[in-house]
Amino acid sequence: MKHYSKQKRMLVAVDCIIFGFDGHELKLLLIQRGFEPEKGKWSLMGGFVQPDEDFEQAGARILKQLTGLKNVYIEQLYAFGEPNRDPEERTVSIAYFALIDIHKYEKQLSDDFHAEWFSLKKIPKLIFDHSRMVKMAQEKLRYKAAFHPILFELMPEKFTLPQLYNLYTGVYDTVLDKRNFTRKILSTKLLIKQKEKEKEGSKKGAFYYKLDKRRYDSQFHAFLNFIPNPDNLK
Repeated sequence: MKHYSKQKRMLVAVDCIIFGFDGHELKLLLIQRGFEPEKGKWSLMGGFVQPDEDFEQAGARILKQLTGLKNVYIEQLYAFGEPNRDPEERTVSIAYFALIDIHKYEKQLSDDFHAEWFSLKKIPKLIFDHSRMVKMAQEKLRYKAAFHPILFELMPEKFTLPQLYNLYTGVYDTVLDKRNFTRKILSTKLLIKQKEKEKEGSKKGAFYYKLDKRRYDSQFHAFLNFIPNPDNLK
């Protein structure tokens, strides 16, 4: 420790941008901060990295504390280290984004954090640089979804093609050609058609589909160019 004795210490935190899909629109899970500074204001779920944890373990722990879920899709986004980002003390934040099925989480959510889902179009003012984190996570999600079937992580076990269409249009905030979308998504052969239909959307109803998990795992990186030019759709 003598070699580092003249160096100043800083805290390391992990913040989680948690996306969920309710069948109609993409949403963001936020909490009300329980301590100063900015107590009571809307925030991403986060916490400090413990001495015996690496960043991934800290992110998984924080996600489980809030949702009760384990083994969900979580990916490191970026390190935010501006000197004055936290007015209390010099803190570096390692941001992760996570994708969860809202319906799995509903009964497991901890009441301790006063969590609430917000539409991405109606996000309240967030503390510190959390709005920048969310914007960057949205951009990363759009890029990843164009090349990999990552958005299936947000879907329930059974879903309809209209629900999947709503998800993709929500992520990219644009209107996609429905016929072309359906043709492309079925051409991946990742979906298994079910016999039953979802009746709430229309009288005719829409067939349910399930994800072929074996094909999904083996062909995750063979989903190229599903959304061409993802950064220039509008």
